[in-house]
Amino acid sequence: MKKAGAATFRSEALAQALAKQDMAAVALALRNGNTVVPLMAPTDRDNPLDVGEVWTYRDPNTGEIALLLFSDAAHKPENLPPAIGLQSPGWLLAFLRTHRDAITTVFLDIAGPHPMQASPADLIDALAD
Repeated sequence: MKKAGAATFRSEALAQALAKQDMAAVALALRNGNTVVPLMAPTDRDNPLDVGEVWTYRDPNTGEIALLLFSDAAHKPENLPPAIGLQSPGWLLAFLRTHRDAITTVFLDIAGPHPMQASPADLIDALAD
């Protein structure tokens, strides 16, 4: 049972959109809600400007980089770094714009229960609308 006032690392709208495999609903959920992002290390809670260093996956065979986003912290696989951040739509748009040339794909809930994949360009378009 969660304590009252505890931070919730979940986006119900994103979880529902992924369950339907509806890209328009995913775009709407990303545009209007927060997203769970794996971090290299925990953020400094006393510093509101510290958003942490985002963890990305680099394929050892191709060198391609993937950004992993989650609708719920519970969907993050255990083998990823344990730290997470809850990031805003504005943050996600800025991050994707900054790293669009390096990131080749974005996985949403990669380990399930309802994974989806999108290009950074598609997500930038969805967030910028």
